Amino acid sequence: MTQGVQTARDLARRSQAAVSAKDRETWLGLFAPGAVVEDPIGPSPFDPEGVGHRGAAAVAAFYDNVIGQAERISFEIERSYLCGDEVADVGAIRTTLPGGFTVVVRGVFTYRGDGAGKIAALRAYWEFASVDTEETAN
Repeated sequence: MTQGVQTARDLARRSQAAVSAKDRETWLGLFAPGAVVEDPIGPSPFDPEGVGHRGAAAVAAFYDNVIGQAERISFEIERSYLCGDEVADVGAIRTTLPGGFTVVVRGVFTYRGDGAGKIAALRAYWEFASVDTEETAN
């Protein structure tokens, strides 16, 4: 990588920090104009057609409809593998939802940089059937 150009791991950490801080504008600013978010990959309640959220408007809608609905989101990255312009993070995302419970999603979360300091793709490998829930103390 050229000095000053962020790695995909750097972009991933900035993305995760912005989500944890509930900083919508910073998070959206990390994405290239034609970026895609697939979280999870394939058809889901978040993406019934399974084609991903493509482009700035769709990525913003994903933030508003999914990320923005959470009271708190934290990332627990157990392992991270940087390869070229991509990183694969293995771990869990802990999301506290309105109503007093927490959802824990374990999976592999990949980020691909565009070579110009922006995220070109964020893809999440996880299964709804494997999501854990926890009571949250109020």
